[in-house]
Amino acid sequence: MDPVTHGITGALLGKGYFHERSGRVATFAVVLGAVFPDIDIVADFVTRDPLAIVKYHRAITHSFVALPFFAVLLAWLTRWVCRRYRIEAPSWGLLTVAYGVGIASHIILDGMTSFGTRMWFPISNVRVAWDLLFIVDFGFTSVLLLPQMIAWIYSDAVKSRSRAWKTWAWFSAGAIVVWIAAHVARYAFHFWVAMLAIALMAALFFGPAYRGWGRRVSRAAWCQAGTYAMLAYLVMCGLAHHAAYGKVKAYADQKHIVAERMAALPIPPSWLDWGDAIRASNGLYESQFDLRDARAPVFRFTPDSPPDRFITRAFEIPDVQLYWQFARFPSVESFAQGDNHIVELGENRFTNGRPRGPQPFTFQVVFDQDENVLSEGWLSGGVLVRNMQPISPKRAMPAGTDGSEKKTQ
Repeated sequence: MDPVTHGITGALLGKGYFHERSGRVATFAVVLGAVFPDIDIVADFVTRDPLAIVKYHRAITHSFVALPFFAVLLAWLTRWVCRRYRIEAPSWGLLTVAYGVGIASHIILDGMTSFGTRMWFPISNVRVAWDLLFIVDFGFTSVLLLPQMIAWIYSDAVKSRSRAWKTWAWFSAGAIVVWIAAHVARYAFHFWVAMLAIALMAALFFGPAYRGWGRRVSRAAWCQAGTYAMLAYLVMCGLAHHAAYGKVKAYADQKHIVAERMAALPIPPSWLDWGDAIRASNGLYESQFDLRDARAPVFRFTPDSPPDRFITRAFEIPDVQLYWQFARFPSVESFAQGDNHIVELGENRFTNGRPRGPQPFTFQVVFDQDENVLSEGWLSGGVLVRNMQPISPKRAMPAGTDGSEKKTQ
């Protein structure tokens, strides 16, 4: 989940369940706790390791095992800062709970995505991925943000009308921008859906002005209602995921595919849009569909390249082994390019079911004809541009000198 949504989630929980009784510092603790786990991205800058996002991201700071330690430490630091600057703060115990709630919300929401998170690290290195939300889900973020905006609008009787108009204008513009972005990225987002969202937001922003009832609802009550709406949205995503998974299982059964792994993966922009994936021993089956379409989804098969000496050599490299542990729906392609030979490994869980390359998290190894590694790393393109840059070419590395012995073909 993106950091902005994590922060908005923390603000919703803090305002709904901590602010009235424990004040701003407790609310701040929930918000900080909700964004804190992503502090592990500093590894990318400290280690300068292009594989840092695979090695270190969503590990110890995203773990329920380490959560109590971080909650206690952050609560102690907050109390120390408040004493130093004479800021009134709740007890150390309550701050620990507030930080714990924020961190837990981050871990759980990351587990809702297809990227997954190692929520039991270091006891387990398995990435938990429930595949309910896309990494950036504007619908989910809106559900979290709207009740907070309504509470802000009606917190001031004099300014409520102007606030409602300004907020509606900004959110309406945002809906149009998302619709345009979806079409540019070739995702199915109907214009009438954007118009319906704008109309619904008008009702939410202006409706509470009727007889002034919106001003009689506390901010905590608005945010608690937002929490229930968030849970309802996740239930809908769960039901949609169940329906989408049923389609991929039906296809695998019908075609008698021996699946190594299969899943229903959320794709933007709606909780009704899904991509099914099946990893078989010889390649990958993919499909994209809208649950509102009664037709059976059409799957596209991408075969792996036949085994060869370069693929065998690539899988002896530690970085490739690490990548293969990270990838859930990988593909393998081996081909010649000039005097060199390339083995390309693609991760397909973040695609939209249509070939558009290079895909995010595509890993390449370049060999000479003697199987010496010339370079390896991320193929440029896709999301996470900073992390997708290729690793600097290595000095020609003879086969068997990367810590493993060359296998006999």
